[in-house]
Amino acid sequence: MKIFTLGEGSYSVDATKKFVPFNPATDNYRERPASLFIHVNPFLIKTDTDLIVLDTGLGYKDTRDELFIHQHIRNTGFDPSDVTLVLMSHLHYDHSGGLVVERNGKLEPSFPQAKHVIQQKEWETAISGVSTSYHKEIFEALQNKANITFVEGSGEIQPGIRYELSGGHSLYHQVFWIDIDGEKCFFGGDELPEPEQLIRKFVAKYDFDGRKAMQLREEYGQKAAAEGWTCLFYHAKSITVGKVEYQDDHFKILPA
Repeated sequence: MKIFTLGEGSYSVDATKKFVPFNPATDNYRERPASLFIHVNPFLIKTDTDLIVLDTGLGYKDTRDELFIHQHIRNTGFDPSDVTLVLMSHLHYDHSGGLVVERNGKLEPSFPQAKHVIQQKEWETAISGVSTSYHKEIFEALQNKANITFVEGSGEIQPGIRYELSGGHSLYHQVFWIDIDGEKCFFGGDELPEPEQLIRKFVAKYDFDGRKAMQLREEYGQKAAAEGWTCLFYHAKSITVGKVEYQDDHFKILPA
């Protein structure tokens, strides 16, 4: 199993939920008042049988009018058309924007050959337009065009790949456990988004159920430490792929 971080950079997000690129080396935090600063890191996993994308980023393009996530996949030595599985923890815009690409004024699936695994009720929430955290037009463009496998609850996609309905960050959020040939990888989406959330226990106001999300992080961290799971941190600033150690009621994250 090979793991690649498809980093899309850093962004500030204000009350309008607009993501504005932010370069910590040159931009001033004080010029972005009342903003949340986040880092966006989709992942690519190569196994013997699949090329897997875990969440798809914002869907922003580079100066050549190409999706960042497509170019980053090419930089790893693969082609976007090689992707066979797209596993979505949830469908908030900063995780789902790269599901589509704009060509000739129309949105098209970014990975038309891949199977997309999405919680059924998360999809229904996203396409209903009830929240600005979801961009409805993405899912309307995917409908009847992308290969989508809707799942409910928890289960197994195929041997070695499990999904688990968690419901902490969004009501129908899911996490993924990939265990192939003894190599173990955990993707917690926005319920284990960065190492700091393991190290500092707190209830986050941006979670649907902040207390549950905090409890889940603790459970995931302890399981990862005890069983040797590699964790993928979608919003990490530095360590995006890490190993977890737990001792004396404290977590420590080391680069994998």
